[in-house]
Amino acid sequence: QVQLAESGGGLVQAGGSLRLSCAASGIVLSSRATGWYRQAPGKQRELVASITRDGNINYPNSVLGRFTISRDNAKNTVYLQMSNLKPEDTGTYFCATEPWYADLVRRRDGDSWGQGTQVTVSS
Repeated sequence: QVQLAESGGGLVQAGGSLRLSCAASGIVLSSRATGWYRQAPGKQRELVASITRDGNINYPNSVLGRFTISRDNAKNTVYLQMSNLKPEDTGTYFCATEPWYADLVRRRDGDSWGQGTQVTVSS
């Protein structure tokens, strides 16, 4: 059974940092593309970081230079290091894995998602 477990969220002041973890079981993340998504209240879920099987990384402009995605193959875990956090980064963060980057982009709310981890940035 494939399971992804998100953790590491919390309450932090603006300018602070958090590291999120996405631990996988039943699937090998290094052979797939994995992404972190954010869903803010009242907004659509957005892809904020992704890493492919080849290690290619993508970020939207909104987090570029502040978020860093990485993967530990030995631990079968993908991380999201978030720095210089802003109130607009507040939301529930989810991870997901797909065969290809294009599949991550195509994911929708109706697809299967984990429980996510809540990040709240206070001003």
